[in-house]
Amino acid sequence: MQRDAITQSGYAQDVVAATLDALLARRRAARRPWLIGLSGLQGSGKSTFAAQLADAAHARGIATQVLSLDDFYLGRRERARLAHTVHPLLATRGVPGTHDVGLLLRTLEALRTADASRPAHIPRFDKGRDTRVTPSRWRRVAPPPPLIVLEGWCIGVPAQGSAALRRPINALERGEDVDARWRTWVDARLAGDYARLWRRLDTLVLLQAPSFAVVSRWRDEQEEALRRRGAPHAMDAAALARFLMHYERLSRQALRELPRSADLRLLLDRNRRVRSLVDAAA
Repeated sequence: MQRDAITQSGYAQDVVAATLDALLARRRAARRPWLIGLSGLQGSGKSTFAAQLADAAHARGIATQVLSLDDFYLGRRERARLAHTVHPLLATRGVPGTHDVGLLLRTLEALRTADASRPAHIPRFDKGRDTRVTPSRWRRVAPPPPLIVLEGWCIGVPAQGSAALRRPINALERGEDVDARWRTWVDARLAGDYARLWRRLDTLVLLQAPSFAVVSRWRDEQEEALRRRGAPHAMDAAALARFLMHYERLSRQALRELPRSADLRLLLDRNRRVRSLVDAAA
């Protein structure tokens, strides 16, 4: 299933169609929405792929709602409070503990029961302002969609446990988390609220990167596009390297653990070509 690298037009349509076929074959007859988790490391194209899945489902008459974990980030002020009371590294959004999982769970419940008189409201996060958009501007959804796709970089990733956290894995952990307090707190959140959220997933789809090393190149492609546009917050190579250290531990955990737990895996090469689609049920 070797396909062209992902571009602005997204993944190949037959790859999307084959994934949707496999998902629909797994879908149990039920009135509640079918919750699909879509996990992929930074730069893997998960937001694009989620949108393409939704479009393909809509084309078959199946209403689909895409939720991004990014839209449930805590805002700058809330993270500043965590940085003050727990650990300074929590000022940077992204790791478990910097999302409002309670809001996400309430949103899923609202989607399950939505009707014209009580629609679900879908949050949206403004990364430019580093805060959530005011609720009056959230999208309203009713009735309940048959399919929901929840996409994010750490969807489905399990906690590591204290023994695995003792040794730092990069310069950020060695220099700024000497006592392992930050990574221990993050892991506890992953073992708690996030694990409860993962158990709500009906199916887990993995955009499987070949290694962590390729993530830096994929993510730099996004930053390069921002640099060309003169975006004020675009990161240079040094800033990006430090930024990715925040996610390295759990990215490596995802690479180890998710291939064993994912229901469907799209195996990507370093150019994001899909080498094969692996169905655990096959």
